Amino acid sequence: MEGIGQFLPFILMFVVVYFFMIAPQMKRAKKEKKFNSELSKGDKVITKSGLHGKVLELNDKDQTCVIETMSGKVKYERSAISMELSSKANAQA
Repeated sequence: MEGIGQFLPFILMFVVVYFFMIAPQMKRAKKEKKFNSELSKGDKVITKSGLHGKVLELNDKDQTCVIETMSGKVKYERSAISMELSSKANAQA
């Protein structure tokens, strides 16, 4: 019993770290993956670098998309599209 008592603070610390850091990060990653898979042509998006545009083409083979901006067309990785900023932009429109 004394052996478990010595490790109890470490076990509790791991549980707290899991529920406050690891689990929310996994949940967010799952939501972001769902957002990227549900992306469709015509969606208004904002990239993580701040580029605003509309999705013209989606390529599932290499996970890229072509975004039309006011200055032309740009090819981006789907992972470069910001889920939070795009959701806010679509909610305002």
